[in-house]
Amino acid sequence: MRILLVEDDAMLGGAVDTALKDAAYAVDWVRDGEAAAEAAACVDYALALLDLGLPERDGLSVLKHFRVARRPLPVIIVTARDAVEDRVVGLDLGADDYLVKPFEVQELLARMRAVLRRQGSGAGAVLSNGAVSLDPATRVATVRDVPVRLTAREFSLLRAFLTRPGVVMSRSEIEERMYGWNEEVESNSVEFHINSLRKKLGPAVIRNIRGMGWMVERTG
Repeated sequence: MRILLVEDDAMLGGAVDTALKDAAYAVDWVRDGEAAAEAAACVDYALALLDLGLPERDGLSVLKHFRVARRPLPVIIVTARDAVEDRVVGLDLGADDYLVKPFEVQELLARMRAVLRRQGSGAGAVLSNGAVSLDPATRVATVRDVPVRLTAREFSLLRAFLTRPGVVMSRSEIEERMYGWNEEVESNSVEFHINSLRKKLGPAVIRNIRGMGWMVERTG
């Protein structure tokens, strides 16, 4: 699941970027409003975390741009502006949530899951294809009532499959959901993580569709 992080503060942006990656999100981090507008025009993000006090173009202008363009992009404003008037303006312009700095990472992640759940992405709700289930809040998979702990990459990969059971995903589609712009992707990375999941969940869980990609079947 790919997130657009729009934050010009290097220390805070770096901390959030790391926390999101640790939570198995792919992150593209930009530091000004113009870059945010350009990124959202090119990539289909699951959600944007948007600061308001940005160089080049302020956050409210970016939010207006998103909504005028009618991009179905959920947005959580993350800002130091704590006045009621600022909250009202941001929400009225189309933000899905408003979080005031400083904040706890766990609260940010919970708010992200709540927004994504409302958008129908399945985040926060248990995902299942009828044979394997996955709880995004705990990152625990369950097979035949047996809980299985996953690494961040394994979780990210299984979440991508279970969000769209029965749909074949190509290598590029999988990489887009697992990695951000600045992350190095080794040539065999997808196969490596698929093999890791098969060892933990069973060899038949993920099918290879020759010449097309991989899928988990809808069994329920």
